[in-house]
Amino acid sequence: MVSSSITTTLVLGASGNTGRRLVEQLLAQQHNVKAIVRSKERFHEIIPPPTTTTSTTTVGQPNNLEVIEGNLLDMDDSMLQDTIRDCDAVVSCLGHNMTFKGMYGKPQKLVTDSLKKAVKAIQDLQPSKPVKVILMSSNGVNNPNGQDNLRPWGERAVLCLIRALVPPHVDNEEAAAYLSKDIGKDDTNIEWVAVRPDDLIEGEVSDYEVLKIPNAGLFGAGQTTRANVGHFMSDLILNDDTWNKWIYEMPVPSNV
Repeated sequence: MVSSSITTTLVLGASGNTGRRLVEQLLAQQHNVKAIVRSKERFHEIIPPPTTTTSTTTVGQPNNLEVIEGNLLDMDDSMLQDTIRDCDAVVSCLGHNMTFKGMYGKPQKLVTDSLKKAVKAIQDLQPSKPVKVILMSSNGVNNPNGQDNLRPWGERAVLCLIRALVPPHVDNEEAAAYLSKDIGKDDTNIEWVAVRPDDLIEGEVSDYEVLKIPNAGLFGAGQTTRANVGHFMSDLILNDDTWNKWIYEMPVPSNV
């Protein structure tokens, strides 16, 4: 069942490799999208600007895309609330650049702090119905509810090392824990899903399955195209049956 009540989605990290795939999926279905990006110019190199009409031609995307240039963490509360006010879904596709500065520079809690700030804005607005919040996580993040299979000793040892040496992994774990433990299932303003794709690769939408827990190990696990992740997240936003199936869960999309 496709929902007719969802009107606008705010995408954080829309210029990233996966975020842009989600934006493309939503625009293709005539859904309204807001995107907060650091550079409009760079973003429009990927996603054309909204339609402009001349006497002879029409170019660009349909006029259902609003691009806001800035950094969510730098926005004042009133501006962020105005941005989210008419949104029925907020999706975080934020991630750290895999460079030395991106991994060890500030902000080290980019994903967690941005998620918390967006959630607070939603809570302060007290919407008439819960806002869907979707977090893009990874299959290296354990579900805080403890329902994942116990990883082999070697994987647990490696993850302990990664936690000590790679701050972005800790950021992803803390963001998932924030939704699972701090928000939980009782917040009347928020409903959430954290998506944990298998190893991300480039490619178009193809057959994929969605698992409740990771099916393979951390090493030599499955793969998921970024387009499939975007497709699944757009289905969560637009399809009530899909949302109700995965609400408060951490599903794992994986290529077939």
